[in-house]
Amino acid sequence: MAEPAHRTGVRAPVGVDTSRASIARVYDYSLGGKDNYDVDRAAFEQILQIAPHQGDVSRMNRRWLHRVVRYLAGPAGIDQFLDIGAGLPTVGNTHQIAQQENPEARVVYVDNDPVCNAHGRVLLEQNENTHFVSGDFLEKNTLLESKSVMQYLDPDRPIAVMLCGLLHHLDDDLDPPGLMREYISRLPAGSYVAITNFWDPADENPELHALAKQLERAFTEMGLGSGWYRTREEQLRYFDGLELIPPGFTELEDWWPAGPSTRERLPEERVVIGGVGYKRPAPAPRLHSIDGAG
Repeated sequence: MAEPAHRTGVRAPVGVDTSRASIARVYDYSLGGKDNYDVDRAAFEQILQIAPHQGDVSRMNRRWLHRVVRYLAGPAGIDQFLDIGAGLPTVGNTHQIAQQENPEARVVYVDNDPVCNAHGRVLLEQNENTHFVSGDFLEKNTLLESKSVMQYLDPDRPIAVMLCGLLHHLDDDLDPPGLMREYISRLPAGSYVAITNFWDPADENPELHALAKQLERAFTEMGLGSGWYRTREEQLRYFDGLELIPPGFTELEDWWPAGPSTRERLPEERVVIGGVGYKRPAPAPRLHSIDGAG
């Protein structure tokens, strides 16, 4: 059985320890990667006993990331990306998608796992606009105050912050909504925040609610030691101060799908939701004439 997450925070990064399952390595295995060990595969097999198509969830998450980055680097005009909890490199990483739209787009990846950092620097730093930095989402005053991160980004211009599959690994005691408020308060106007997370449909769908609770127990007690399924209402708090881009906070395949679905959506795919929030610039002050008219 995996070591459970401490109630005061997530476990320390696993790094090269092959006796404990690693979030990054399990995700790599779920995508068909090779940077994983027996302990990671065993942890994921525990999940597959409840959700045999969980690997499809990982691939769905990557497709969502690709669509969002294309939108942000394309129509939204964003050319700075901060990808937090980047994990191990895989196919179609953030910088590859962003720089297809805009070759000058700058991407900074951040992860707190030393193995991810070693792999990331070798495989992702392919040009002068792409960097991999060691850092932690929980860092005091946020990563937006980190010199090692912000040396590559302009703090006065819009930034897209990518948080795919990260917040559901933070327990309630860490106050994920409060942490997000800290980040959002430091983002310049015109910025975006993209989030995906495990979802507990609760009363919206009792059958899927039961699946979500089963999966939560598997993740937190038998697999990785973390992975909480929260309700839509709980997760909407992550976007406080932002305007949700249509279609809102939805099941991932409902967010600007590439085309009509070719099959029925799997239950596992329906307990993950995502959304993109926009930090609208403050309205310009209204000027009044001296005589009070206008």
